[in-house]
Order: sequence, then C-alpha cells, then structure tokens
Amino acid sequence: MKFLCDQMLGTLAKWLRVYGFDTFFANSKLDDADLIEIAKKEKRALITRDKTLSQVARRENLKVYEIKSTDIDEQLKQVLKDINVDEKQFFSRCLLCNSPISLIDKNKVKDKVPKLVYKNNQKFWYCSKCNKIYWKGSHHDNMLKKIKSMD
Repeated sequence: MKFLCDQMLGTLAKWLRVYGFDTFFANSKLDDADLIEIAKKEKRALITRDKTLSQVARRENLKVYEIKSTDIDEQLKQVLKDINVDEKQFFSRCLLCNSPISLIDKNKVKDKVPKLVYKNNQKFWYCSKCNKIYWKGSHHDNMLKKIKSMD
C-alpha cells in the first residue's frame, strides 16, 4: 500500500517509511487540491488530520485515514490495524526522501561515516537519491523495539 501524509503528519510519514511503506510526505507548498490530485494519480491512501480534506478525499473515492490522535503510537495503530505488515520490508526506504535503499559495499562508505561506525558495522545501506547512508546502530535497534512493542 502507498500513502500520502499531509504536512501535519511528518513523524507518521517517517514511521511508515521505517515499516517499508512508500509514503509521500506533503510539504507546505501543496494545497488540498494538489494532495487530492497526487493521491489519485499515484493511487495513494491519504492520511490527514484535516477533517475538510478528509471529506473531500472521500467524495473523490480515495482511501482516507482521518487521524484523530496526536500520539504517534496511536496514529500507527490506526493506520496499520488492517494492513498486512511485511517484516522483510522494514528499513527498506530512505527516511528522508522515501526512495528505496540498497546494500552498498562497506569500502565505498569508509570516508563517509564516522570511523567507529565503520569499524563496528559490516553492512551499510545507501540511498542513491539523497546520498544518505544507513547502518544498524542503536537508533535502528530502538526503532525495532518500538515496532515490536506495537504488536
């Protein structure tokens, strides 16, 4: 499933990317008509806290998640409750730009990550769109714990 999160739901967009979902995060330059158009064109479910936008999207026959809570755990539960979550997809997208990430040879990141990170990790992932490098550090472990606690 593909999602579009409006500008009020940046943290939720990031977490959906952690789960491996293709999640477009709308910046403030997009108005409601733009969001509806993108959701329709790209076949994305719209996620919003905006009641008016939610109503318009439903009239356009879009799948809509109208988020009520400001708590990220509750937001994730609301969106993921009826969706098949594939653990193999966890950490497969760039958290910044939403592009798929891929394994990169360790030698290619030697001068691009801190020395201790390079020494202590064998696997690295790379986003070719925004040049972000990922590894399984403590941040990864903390995110995985949060995912497991959501079950």
